[in-house]
Amino acid sequence: MEQTSTEQSVNRAVLVGLNAHSLPETDNATESTMEELSALLETAGGTSLGMVLQKKDTPDARTFIGEGKMEEVRELVRALGADMVIFDNDLSPSQQRVLTEELGVQVMDRSALILDIFAQRARTREGRLQVELAQYQYLLPRLTGMWGHLVRQTASGGKSPIGTRGPGETQLETDRRHIRRKIAKLREDLEEVRRVRGVQRGRREKNEVPVVAIVGYTNAGKSTLLNALTGADIPANNRLFDTLDTTTRTLEISDTCTVLISDTVGFIRKLPHHLVDAFKATLEELRFADLLLHVIDISNPEWREHVRVVEALVEELGAEQTACIEVFNKADLYIGDILPHGETIVTVSAKSGRGLEELLGTIGNRLDQGVSRVTLRLPYDKGAVLDMLYREAKVEQVDYADVIVVTAVCTGKTLGKVAEYVT
Repeated sequence: MEQTSTEQSVNRAVLVGLNAHSLPETDNATESTMEELSALLETAGGTSLGMVLQKKDTPDARTFIGEGKMEEVRELVRALGADMVIFDNDLSPSQQRVLTEELGVQVMDRSALILDIFAQRARTREGRLQVELAQYQYLLPRLTGMWGHLVRQTASGGKSPIGTRGPGETQLETDRRHIRRKIAKLREDLEEVRRVRGVQRGRREKNEVPVVAIVGYTNAGKSTLLNALTGADIPANNRLFDTLDTTTRTLEISDTCTVLISDTVGFIRKLPHHLVDAFKATLEELRFADLLLHVIDISNPEWREHVRVVEALVEELGAEQTACIEVFNKADLYIGDILPHGETIVTVSAKSGRGLEELLGTIGNRLDQGVSRVTLRLPYDKGAVLDMLYREAKVEQVDYADVIVVTAVCTGKTLGKVAEYVT
C-alpha cells in the first residue's frame, strides 16, 4: 500500500523552454538544457510527461511564452494529466503568477526546482542554513503574487479580506518583515560559519598543510574520485547534486607530502545566483585552496560547455588564479580516438582506478615546495628550536635520549635554520 501512495504522490510535469534572440545565450533553453531539466526533475522525485520548446524573438512580458503557446501548453497539461509546469528559463514573479492562474496548475522555474533539490539533499547544519537563505531570497519578491488575490478583491469593491483589517499593516508587509528578519539571522549564522572556517584555515596554514579542492560540473564523478583517492566511503550515485555538504579527507601524496582534499557541490548551467551567494561560505574555500582539481566528464558530449560553466563560476568566486589540474574522468566510457593530454591534464577512470597514480604524481609535482625529511639531534638546551620546528615543519617523531632526536619534514627555508643539527 505504501508503494502505491508514493507512486501517486510523484509530481507529473510538462517542461517548457524558450529560446529567444533577445535573451543572453546562457539564459536560453535548448534541447540540451531541456534534457538537463528533465534529469533535475527526476532527481527531485518527479517525472516528465512532455516537453515544449519555443523559438521566439523576445519573451512575452506577461506570459513569457506568448498567448498561443500558453494555450498549447494548457491543452497538453489537460491531455497528459500533469499537475505541474516547469520552465527551463527564469520567470519573473508576475509571469509565474499569471501562468499559474492561466494554466490551472503549479508553475515553477529551473531555479525553484534546483532549490527544492538542495533542500532535499542538505544534511549538515551549514548546508541547511545555506539552502534556507537561498529559499527566502527567492521567496521575498514572489510574496506579492501570493497575496495579490487579497489586494485585487479589496480593490474591486469587496470588503477587506479577513486578516487584512486592523491597526497595523497588511499581511503582505508582515510577511515581508518576517522574511527579512529571517534572512538577516541566517546571514548572521553563516558569517559565524565563515569565521570558524577562517580559524580552521589559519591552523592549516600554520601547520603548512596544503589544501586541494575538487570542483566540476554536477555528476562529473567528483565523489567517486575522492573515494578512489582516499578510500573514503562517500555515497557516489549517478544523479545530479548528489553531494551538497563538503567532505574533507587526508590524502598522502608521497612520503613528504600529505594534503587535505575536499569535495564540493557540483556546478550547473543557470545555477541561481542567490544559491551561489548562499553557498559562498563553503565555496570561498576554493579561494584559499593551494590547488583545484577540475573534474570533467569526458564521456559527456557537452563537456566543453560544462568546462565553460565551471570556469565562469570559479571566476565569480574569485579563485581563477588558483593552480588547477584538469582531471578528465570516465575515460572507460570515452569513444574518441585521442584522449586529452598536457602538463596540467590527467585522464582517469575513478571507477576502475585507471590513471590515479599519474594523478597523484601530478598533484605532488604541482605542490612540491622542495620539502625533505630529515633527522635532527638537538641538545636539551635547544628547546626553542624544537618549538620552531613544530611551528614551521611537519614533526613526525621525537625521541628523548642523550639528545632530542627529531624526525621532521622541512621546507628549504626551515632547513636552512636548523642545518647544523641535521645528522
